[in-house]
Amino acid sequence: MTKSISIGLALAFCVALSACATSPAAVAIAPAPMAEGRQIIPLTAGWRFHYGEAGEAPAAAAFDDSAWQEVSVPHSWNRIGAYALERGGETNNTQGVGWYRLTMAAPAAEPGLRQYLDFAAVGNIADVWVNGVHVGQHRGAFSRFRLEVTEAWRPGASNLIAVRADNSRPAIGSSTENIIPLAGDFFIHGGIYRDAQLLQLPAAAIDPLDHGGPGVYARTVALSDTSAEVEVLTRLNNHSAAQQLTLATEIRNAGGVVVAHRDSVFAPSAGRSEVVTTLTIPDPQRWQGRDNAYLYTVTASLYAGQHLLDSVSQPLGLREIRVDPDEGFFLNGEYLKLKGVSRHQDWLGSGWALTPAQHRRDMELIAEMGANSVRQAHYQHADIWSDLADEAGMIVWAELPYVGTPSLSGGEGSPELWANAEQQLRELIRQNYNHPSIAMWSIGNEVDSAAAFGAMTEDPLPLALLQRLQQVAKEEDPTRATVFADFSENLGAFGEHRQPMTGVADMVGYNRYVGWYMLQNAQAGRVLGGMLDQLHGLHPTVPMSVSEYGAGGAITQHSDDPASGYVAFAGRPQPEEYESYVHELNWSAIESRDYLFASWIWNMFDFASDLRNEGDAVDINTKGLVTMDRAVKKDAFYYYQAAWSDAPMVHLTGMRYANRSYPVMDVRAYTNAPTAMLLIDGAEYGEVSCANFTCVWPGVPLKPGLNTMAVQAHGLTSSASFRGIDPRADGVFLNAGDLAASVLDGRRYGSDTFVTGGRAAARFAGRIGSVSAGANVAVQAAQPNLFDYWREGDAFAYAIPLPDGAWTVTIHTLDPGVRPAAGGASAALLGTSGATQQSVVMAVSANGTPVIERLTVAEAAGGAMIGLARSFPVTVSGGMLPLEFTGVGGLALVAAIEVTPR
Repeated sequence: MTKSISIGLALAFCVALSACATSPAAVAIAPAPMAEGRQIIPLTAGWRFHYGEAGEAPAAAAFDDSAWQEVSVPHSWNRIGAYALERGGETNNTQGVGWYRLTMAAPAAEPGLRQYLDFAAVGNIADVWVNGVHVGQHRGAFSRFRLEVTEAWRPGASNLIAVRADNSRPAIGSSTENIIPLAGDFFIHGGIYRDAQLLQLPAAAIDPLDHGGPGVYARTVALSDTSAEVEVLTRLNNHSAAQQLTLATEIRNAGGVVVAHRDSVFAPSAGRSEVVTTLTIPDPQRWQGRDNAYLYTVTASLYAGQHLLDSVSQPLGLREIRVDPDEGFFLNGEYLKLKGVSRHQDWLGSGWALTPAQHRRDMELIAEMGANSVRQAHYQHADIWSDLADEAGMIVWAELPYVGTPSLSGGEGSPELWANAEQQLRELIRQNYNHPSIAMWSIGNEVDSAAAFGAMTEDPLPLALLQRLQQVAKEEDPTRATVFADFSENLGAFGEHRQPMTGVADMVGYNRYVGWYMLQNAQAGRVLGGMLDQLHGLHPTVPMSVSEYGAGGAITQHSDDPASGYVAFAGRPQPEEYESYVHELNWSAIESRDYLFASWIWNMFDFASDLRNEGDAVDINTKGLVTMDRAVKKDAFYYYQAAWSDAPMVHLTGMRYANRSYPVMDVRAYTNAPTAMLLIDGAEYGEVSCANFTCVWPGVPLKPGLNTMAVQAHGLTSSASFRGIDPRADGVFLNAGDLAASVLDGRRYGSDTFVTGGRAAARFAGRIGSVSAGANVAVQAAQPNLFDYWREGDAFAYAIPLPDGAWTVTIHTLDPGVRPAAGGASAALLGTSGATQQSVVMAVSANGTPVIERLTVAEAAGGAMIGLARSFPVTVSGGMLPLEFTGVGGLALVAAIEVTPR
């Protein structure tokens, strides 16, 4: 018997993010006029910053910070990631301690007002002093925290705020050893990277110390077409003697009209208390996601007589969610396939210290592509980001940063780490409880990955902490479902150390990179579909999603044929065309399975990771559909726009591969039209039917020089110019086994294409698959880079398009020596197996006629890893040169083919 998970609630919390501004070393804030309600003083300008450990001396008022850097908040000292092959001077990936000091003339305060410092986030440990007094510490890089500073604060006088921020890399014995996340393919930036402010509140107020939450929490307890019943919980904190107070709770519609109101009169004693108010909204409008993100506003106001003490407002959305393990996701009773992206919060050049405009641009791009869901990876995102999701109608997966492992030394993790994980989860839920966009709480991501890779002498045991976090999530919010992202279930050797975790959370997501880290061929979509079907069969009562899938894409690296060539998933190149190819294969498998309630592309934007040195970048994970600076939408962005958006569109792909390597090219375009027309230099070339939102004109001839291609669909045109080669003047050069085109010694080599049979291989250390034993040994050859990749096998053939005439063919080959076995977890992930020792002994035919009858490469070259060239004449007729490579008691292997006019 299957079960459905029902979630009915709606809410949101909105706090504006302060803008950055350059400021002097100190700032004087003019006394604010005495006013009713909560006083909020932004602490943006006037900070001084210094990176480096300094004991506690900078906390003292007498400390001289005149030599420190002047900064404004938000601020981070880290800048990481570059579209370059090596790190440049702009990179700052130092992790450790940074100090901030702000000297300010505080505003005056009425007697009885209490002061609180509010930090939206500090990475990763924050210690705070006021006027030399240590007022508190917060551990965790992503959540808001508030500290009461009343006893140390001097209203109407000069005050010193000092903050010690510590983002040390987690290691045994480090300051961050027991703070999640302990692992992850993303960089933890240091600093006060979100806004900071001073709150002045009366003695009786809505509680500001409720795990950084707003203190006002609403939930929809009944919803119909005629009425909605909303229960509002308000938490109060009273530092004064008992007095009669009134809590006025009201709901306004999107036009600002009050549609429900109720007063509660009470006399709270000193300390914390709660008031629950139930209100009824007549003729409610539902929050309908992307169709109509209708928002109400809930306001709780606390009065002493007619005097307003405090007031907090929250957006409120009315919606019901149901998730069925067979039928998928339902919003307000209507089926909705969640088509989503994951998002990291960093920008190139800004790190984590984003402006509101940058957050808005991210949401605009996601909406433009046609997505209706966002996964907040892998941690709590800024309040403004979730506000934007509410307003845009996105369905959100909000995530706790429990990533990789519960311990750096194995086992279930320390009590200190468990306490920190629970703290961060309670903060995540309370601070985000009121967002209607948030549909699920994620309690972990790939928490078994450290165990799967065997990174520790003792296996990490992530299950117990995951179970505890499930309990905490339900204590905090029983109305929403929980979810976690799995790394290794049912992946052969990767699952050998895996504890059974599916079913701990209400729902599950699977991170599956078929076509990238595993099975890099045209069967990727079929294999992903079969893998998902098998997992659905294993867990028929657990709603299931694909929480990550994707591939790297470098906008300066290009492929003539993404179905050929060696995939360097951990290095270079990572052609833009291959990223698109993987998404085309995978989306068709995901889209056709209604039991998948959602999928989230990894990732919407390239993001910082100092674990990465790949594609055309350093310190960047290149799997984004948009570059890290948001300047370039990669081709895969337009594939999803065609698949997900209702707006008519057409996009010619491969525009950045302007200088082509061959006399022909496959022209491809994305559109949501059923057919498309190709025009070349203004003349119609032909109309084709488009399948899977993709239109293909194979083997389109290119004349030497510029060729203008234009694709028309929906009455729209997408065009670009491509420069064709002149084979009779320049020759044709093919880099066998290489997924990307390149220029070597002034010659333009196309990527591996026009081929059937064989397999692509690489010689680099760290690559999994068919690699040489002497991977770090340089190839002895005039052009050693030609031997980074090759094609090998018992038999394979090329059919190279060429003008008729007389040519000289030169093949480059080598014997790489013994191939090591690619066993264990890596082999399980990739579907590889151990290779055996085979010499390269081959025959070559051209036009069906033998030109090399037997070539023992190591013997002819003088040893392994020595490049060998052999040339022979050919005559081409019919516009095609067939070449066949056959093993003769060994393997055939070719690293490059050069065809020059004779």
